[in-house]
Amino acid sequence: MNRVAKIAIAAAFSSLAFAGVSRAESLGMNTAQGIEQTLRTFQGNDFDIQPVYDWHNLDDESTGPRSVLQRSQSAVHAIQASIDANRSLAHRLNSDGVNIRNVVNAEQAADGSITFYVR
Repeated sequence: MNRVAKIAIAAAFSSLAFAGVSRAESLGMNTAQGIEQTLRTFQGNDFDIQPVYDWHNLDDESTGPRSVLQRSQSAVHAIQASIDANRSLAHRLNSDGVNIRNVVNAEQAADGSITFYVR
């Protein structure tokens, strides 16, 4: 096998290895432990607030309810505790009119931003 082919194969394998690492991180970032850790250390201002609608009391049928993974009550409390532990995040959410006790879920996007779901 010539030298160019060996280099090309080595480059292909190394790029696959890096792709696997980034994919593995993204799979765990929204698990219960992953999002809790992210919320405890989140320092950015790049977040969004989305309401979670009640399917039975939906006023605007044209847009439909927001679909979000429903977490257990203990997981919701852990998310709220993680926000409480991050004073700067709790302050920013509070200044945006978000009561932390109304946060029922949070998800991190690939770009690092966070969406908070409130009831």
